[in-house]
Amino acid sequence: MFLVGLTGGIASGKSTVSTMLAKFGCPIIDADVIARQVVEPNTPAWRLIVKHFGHEFLLADRTIDRPKLAACIFGDEKKRKLLNSCTHPFIQKEMMWQVFVNFIKGHQFVILDIPLLLEGSKLLKYIHRVVVVYCNGTTQIQRLMQRNNLSEEDALKRIKSQMNLEEKKQMADFVIENSYGLEETKQQVERLLCNLRHSKAHLLVRVPLIMILIFISLISIIFIYYYA
Repeated sequence: MFLVGLTGGIASGKSTVSTMLAKFGCPIIDADVIARQVVEPNTPAWRLIVKHFGHEFLLADRTIDRPKLAACIFGDEKKRKLLNSCTHPFIQKEMMWQVFVNFIKGHQFVILDIPLLLEGSKLLKYIHRVVVVYCNGTTQIQRLMQRNNLSEEDALKRIKSQMNLEEKKQMADFVIENSYGLEETKQQVERLLCNLRHSKAHLLVRVPLIMILIFISLISIIFIYYYA
């Protein structure tokens, strides 16, 4: 099995592509979903956030007030790193566990949906293919303004707080251009899947593992034959 990293920028359409891949039957491990799970009330990550940021970032049901916390760390590198130190170890641990489960199930590859994959994620070194969902700057601004009901100035601030999409594009093994219609995006997703399914990268792990299992079995048979 090999790992495919799916990433992009805010409002570039990564979630749209992830949904398409899931509909095609690809196993998806979504970092954003896991990020919400690991900060549920009374989890280790939740306790660390409360310890470092205070109870004022909790809602009435004791869940994290995510918009308020996001506003607190926006533009503050020190606070952002502190929050990441509270959550990232637990997110990465759960993602690797899910990778293992999918390996046991025999999947050829798994899609890791990670928004900040190229911004220093420790999981990047395990990724065989990096897929970047790209859209042009004008489209990105318009989508973000409409989606979050933001002014152009606020949308630009959020976009500039992330790694530039042009830079991410240069780091990709496969780029999905998502500036236009859904049908064109779907066609690119289909080409990506064809590329991945023809890859033999999974054999680099599976064949040595099979050889090790065969070796262990032979040793066991020899031991039983001579010493039973």
